[in-house]
Amino acid sequence: MELKHYFRILRRNWIAISACVLIGILSSSAASLLVRPSYVSNTKLFVAMQNSGSITELQQGNVFTQARVQSYVKTVTTPTVLQPAIDTLGLELSPGTLAQSVMANSDANTVLINISVANESPVRAAALAQAIADSLVNAVDELEKPITGGTSPVRLSVVSPASVPAAPSSPNTRLNVGLGLLAGLAIGVGFAALRTVLDTRIRGELDLKRITESAILGGITFAADASKKPLLTQTPRQSPRAESFRQLRTNLQFAHVSHESKTLLVTSSIPGEGKSTTAANLAIALAESGQSVALVDADLRRPMVAEYLGLESGAGLTTALVGAADVNDLLQPWGEDALYVLTSGQIPPNPSELLGSEKMGRLIAELESTFDAVIIDAPPLLPVTDAAVLAQHVGGVVLVVGVQKVRTTDVEKSIAALNMVDAHLLGLILNRLPSKGPDAYAYGTYSYDTVGDAYPATNSIEDATVGSGRYARTFSSERVHAETREARRLSDATMRMRDEE
Repeated sequence: MELKHYFRILRRNWIAISACVLIGILSSSAASLLVRPSYVSNTKLFVAMQNSGSITELQQGNVFTQARVQSYVKTVTTPTVLQPAIDTLGLELSPGTLAQSVMANSDANTVLINISVANESPVRAAALAQAIADSLVNAVDELEKPITGGTSPVRLSVVSPASVPAAPSSPNTRLNVGLGLLAGLAIGVGFAALRTVLDTRIRGELDLKRITESAILGGITFAADASKKPLLTQTPRQSPRAESFRQLRTNLQFAHVSHESKTLLVTSSIPGEGKSTTAANLAIALAESGQSVALVDADLRRPMVAEYLGLESGAGLTTALVGAADVNDLLQPWGEDALYVLTSGQIPPNPSELLGSEKMGRLIAELESTFDAVIIDAPPLLPVTDAAVLAQHVGGVVLVVGVQKVRTTDVEKSIAALNMVDAHLLGLILNRLPSKGPDAYAYGTYSYDTVGDAYPATNSIEDATVGSGRYARTFSSERVHAETREARRLSDATMRMRDEE
């Protein structure tokens, strides 16, 4: 995995990581506020020999003193030292309780003893430190006195008296907040990594590239109003969604250039990935480029093309397959371009048999002889076998991948199903992509006006029903090509008029 993949994981989960960091900071800050402040007072004592003599005697005395210092350090927290300090200050504490807040140590190769006392009151901390230091001086003097009498050979002196601390030693708010930030960041990054490993949903282009080498033909940008306005003609011309379909149209023309077949099958892995809207909008985009296009709704289980385009669905593909009517009588014109739609017709009890029949192959061949392009909306691959059966009659298959809808295992199974029937997979289309963020598609949009005007109202669903009865008007291949040439002529004339203006 490259470095950019790790950055993408962080960008995908930045909200969760930020929340963990914020929780860590707030938790450490709250803990710092709830904990009572503690003040520490320090004092320092010097250990020396009482007698003087030659250099040799002084060296021996220094070695002796250093050896005894560690014993004096241990003596600090004993009742012998602490009880007199308690009595001096008149405290109601036991030596064991006081010992928990007292710490004594000695620096290496020195005869200095450091005593630290922690207390909630700065004044009491200083008083306890000084009292313990004085008590240690007296305790050592008594412990080191010779049995035969006389003075102790060791003398302790306070070289750094205890003072009242100006600021608490704990809690250290800055340190706690810093630790809380680091802990929250570590938890957030760990959560992001775990979520990435466990979450097998397709989120973007990189997720597809990790599981397949098939070409990614394009990405369809998600629009908030796509459910209410699914068609390309209902969106502004320069919107990201419209630009996505134009880019897809161009990529498909290059991907399909080496194939004699004009038919393109559009399918998906599971329902709800947007294959029907993709097929309809792709047909509209191809028709806008001047081609004559036939859009066939071959989803004989949940047909949606007629509903999206506002056409009659009572007679259509199944009507032609059972021989009840000629396909030329069933094609319904839509919009101002040379786009004709063959709806699903009545839903049959045996869709797979109909779609895999020889009649279906002859119907596709007849449409190819008449139109420049044939777009077929097929059922999803995994729930039923209709799309796999139908894929054997077409020149190319396009698999629509719904972002956040489908998992990597589903896409792998779909590609394997197509390979089993020797279908030619032209590539994949990412649908419902975000327009911004780490999973936005690689190409963006370039336009002078991102809002722009919508397509002419004559392409709306309401106007699309004109001329679509139970049986649409008949036409011949010559008529389709004539209408196509006329549409191209009008388009060229419009462009010339714009150039002259």
